[in-house]
Amino acid sequence: MAIILVVDDSAVSRHLLGYTLRHAGHTVIAVAGGRAALDLLATEPVDLVIADLQMPEMDGITLLNSIRASEGTRRIRQLMLTSSGHDQDRLAAEAVGADGFLTKPASSHDLTAAVERLLR
Repeated sequence: MAIILVVDDSAVSRHLLGYTLRHAGHTVIAVAGGRAALDLLATEPVDLVIADLQMPEMDGITLLNSIRASEGTRRIRQLMLTSSGHDQDRLAAEAVGADGFLTKPASSHDLTAAVERLLR
C-alpha cells in the first residue's frame, strides 16, 4: 500500500496512529517533530504525511509549509490531525496546502477513510 509519515510529539498518538495505519496495510514511519520529519523527507520517499498541529520546536503549519515550499516534497499529500477544532486552525492548514484535516480523537474508521481518500 502506501508509505505514511506520522509526525506527532505524543508517543501515544504515534503508537495509535501507527497501529491503525499498519492494520490497514500501510507502511508507517513515525517521528516526534517537524525537524526530524524534514530530515527524513530529504532521503526517504513517502506518499502521505500526517502531522499534528501543535508540536514544540516546529508546529504542523510550519512543517506543512516547508513541505510545500520544497520542489522535492511539494506533491506529497498532507493530512493535519489535531486536537484543535478551531476554524482558524483548519483555514491555516488549508492555506499552506493541507489536503485534509481531522480532529483528535479521530476514529479508526475516519482516519483510514481520510487516508484512502487522499491516496486515490
